[in-house]
Amino acid sequence: MMNIPEVKLGIVAVSRDCFPVQLSQSRRKAVVEACRQKGIAITEIQTVVENEKDVLKALDELKAANVNALVVYLGNFGPEGPETMLAQKFAGPSMFVAAAEETENNLIDGRGDAYCGMLNASYNLGLRKLNPYIPEYPVGTPDEVADMISEFVDIARVILGLSKLKIFTFGPRPQDFFACNAPIKPLYDLGIEIMENSELDLFESFNLHANDPRIPSVIKDMEQELGEGNKFPGILPKLAQYELTLLDWMEKHIGASEYAIFANKCWPAFQTQFGFVPCYVNSRLASRGIPVSCEVDIYGALSEYIITCATGMPATLLDINNTVPRDMYENNRDKFGDYKLSDLFMGFHCGNTPKCHLKDGAMKYQLIMHRLLEPDKEPDITRGTLEGTIKPGDITLFRLQGTADCKLRSYVAEGEVIDVDPKSFGGIGVFAVKEMGRFYRYVLIAKRYPHHTGVAFKHVGKVLFAAMKMLGIEEVDFNQPANMLYKDENPFK
Repeated sequence: MMNIPEVKLGIVAVSRDCFPVQLSQSRRKAVVEACRQKGIAITEIQTVVENEKDVLKALDELKAANVNALVVYLGNFGPEGPETMLAQKFAGPSMFVAAAEETENNLIDGRGDAYCGMLNASYNLGLRKLNPYIPEYPVGTPDEVADMISEFVDIARVILGLSKLKIFTFGPRPQDFFACNAPIKPLYDLGIEIMENSELDLFESFNLHANDPRIPSVIKDMEQELGEGNKFPGILPKLAQYELTLLDWMEKHIGASEYAIFANKCWPAFQTQFGFVPCYVNSRLASRGIPVSCEVDIYGALSEYIITCATGMPATLLDINNTVPRDMYENNRDKFGDYKLSDLFMGFHCGNTPKCHLKDGAMKYQLIMHRLLEPDKEPDITRGTLEGTIKPGDITLFRLQGTADCKLRSYVAEGEVIDVDPKSFGGIGVFAVKEMGRFYRYVLIAKRYPHHTGVAFKHVGKVLFAAMKMLGIEEVDFNQPANMLYKDENPFK
């Protein structure tokens, strides 16, 4: 997966000077060994932080090892001032975890009291206005701490990706989709760069790519990916030209950033001027970790990118689109299990979902645009969608959204795609989320979320919830499969 950061972990043990430093050292080594056995690469920093000068030494070691995600490990009670200063001065995401006591036979010289020290660390983090990742229950054995560190890798990847991200947009956000017109000022607060461009900029660049010598190789790659689903081969040259246009724009204009995504105008003038719909190209770039949202949905593209960082897998952007008919529900009761009809909906979009997530992906045409732009004609300028039924399996719905008063809020909902034929068009599937009806009314409607949602193709709610909290986003609604949860309830119960 390109376009997402590589997380390079480093672990620093801390020790309060009235506790044995050897205890923190030996416990740190045990955690590193547990990580090694689980396939988690982590750099063991030799400096144990007992005072402020040790903080500087540890920072030098971290920098020399190119560490970009820090694990602060309380092997014993820990010095709350220096240990939180370490997180403050470290240029990247950090987490705090603590050691559990090992045995009843060593509770005098071998007792570390990290359970107690974690409370003071938390208090001092608040004094410094820091927001590191602290796991649900942050005290554990080396094996348990290694599992916590494994979760932190995905969270850290999100934080690192956003800190060096640039969003390219083409065209104004459309009047008919005011939900896509959220204020972008909060994104600068997250360290994200935004470069807004005209559709004319895109059109000019596209035309300059006519007869690009790389087009035949891109066509060949498209043909191999589509296989028997290549229903409109005549449109591939234009799609290949467009794909090269976006990739070259990204390379030329990425500037000081390291990662980039797109939010592009895609109708209705796009079809009449470019001569195709861009959906298939959007799906291909999403497969490489470069989400391209339609309708200039800046927050939609960002939500997809956050999912991609959290999972290391391609994401997609879908409409929370239509209800499941009662007869479809009744005719497939054996597949729906204990889901109620109100737990179900169909997730749909024109044809932007990566082929790896479709059961029968094929190149088709955009039916809705065809009705509008070329009715009673063979599809021409509306060709270019990748359509098919979304594969069954676990999913997570996620969106980060800017509000009218320039604040950020988000939601997370875990569920699954059911193996039922949706009997419709586009990239579409039957989705099930426990208490979706309640979530729809009291989160999506009540809190003014738009129709677009980012879809992760695995359960990754805890990672997304934790990442949002680390980013300082206070309002995060988390609907787990088992029960409805709001921001003032324990999200992990």
